[in-house]
Amino acid sequence: MFSLKILITEDDTVSALLLKKALEKNHHEIIGIADSGEMALEILSEYRADIVMMDINLSGKLDGIKTTEIINEKYNIPVVYLTASSDSETLQKVAVTNPSAYVIKPFNIRELNMVIELAIFKDKKEKELQNLNNELEEKVKQRTADLNEANKELQKALEKERELSELKSRIVQNVSHGFKTPLTSILSSAQLLKQYAERDHPFKVKIMKHATKIENSVRNLNSLLTSVLFFGKADADKMNYKPMRIYTSSFLNEVVDMVKAGVENGVKIETHFEKLPKMITSDMDLLYQILENLLSNAVKYSKDKGQVEFKVWSDGEKLMATIKDQGIGIPEAEQSQLFDRFFRGKNVGLREGSGLGLSIVKKCIEVIGGKIDFESKVNKGTVFHLEIPIK
Repeated sequence: MFSLKILITEDDTVSALLLKKALEKNHHEIIGIADSGEMALEILSEYRADIVMMDINLSGKLDGIKTTEIINEKYNIPVVYLTASSDSETLQKVAVTNPSAYVIKPFNIRELNMVIELAIFKDKKEKELQNLNNELEEKVKQRTADLNEANKELQKALEKERELSELKSRIVQNVSHGFKTPLTSILSSAQLLKQYAERDHPFKVKIMKHATKIENSVRNLNSLLTSVLFFGKADADKMNYKPMRIYTSSFLNEVVDMVKAGVENGVKIETHFEKLPKMITSDMDLLYQILENLLSNAVKYSKDKGQVEFKVWSDGEKLMATIKDQGIGIPEAEQSQLFDRFFRGKNVGLREGSGLGLSIVKKCIEVIGGKIDFESKVNKGTVFHLEIPIK
């Protein structure tokens, strides 16, 4: 790993010295140790730093979050938070400062090195992307000044270029975030499992807890990969309707069981399967994608320990279904974008997601020849209605 100039901002002297020793062991240069936000800003005014390790709770009037806001505005230096707190309230506070990384105490050297590398890489790519965006904006302004406003075809071409640029940006943001979060969780939990495994059975509960975290993170990563591959196939026009005979109840229960296995917020799925034929004819893979994505979303965006209703029935020629939750709902102004790729509502908060699930559902519905519509109100929930041909 390359050598970096690092400023440590930590009000616990022992923690600061341990961190200094760990960083110097990896050939980094510590330009200073500050126990307050004021001292950190004073050091940065005199010395250049490549990265700042920032504790949230500091002595002095400025806490770590306010100090980071000033550093972002004045120096544009990547900041890695160091804290013993991982509650949602703390995460929401630090998220608005766009930190380069977030490390929970206590940490090990390997994890620390990985986080620093990711922080530097993220900062580098963001600056490169910003420079490219600035260059592109300047070129567009220059070209626009020379263009004839009456040339509609050229205007359409420029608009298409802008849309492609936005799409690429969304891909970078969503896919990068989708990979980083589960992989970090896998690494941290695996390290904890090794420690607990060396001890006796009293730690069985903890082992199970972190094993579940690994399982859920891997499932999230696999889902993201599946989504990306799905659209690669769809864009290449390689998606075909492949009907087959399906055991109805067995298939529906399998979908529900798979979604239940990934539930982390205590949400219950209540099923109502009525007037169903023993077997139906449809594309099993496409039907699975439709139901699994809708159910998973209903669970994800429900309130903790809430309830999702999954009703399925048949009129003989079509499979009818409704999936209803009592979650955060979809803002009315955003409902027209719901099935767009990479779209995520402004009210989703810190919930993980790539914004691909519902666009996959829409594509599958088109291929399978079905219909989908929905009703939704903010903080009241959402209900999706499906009609799937089964003959």
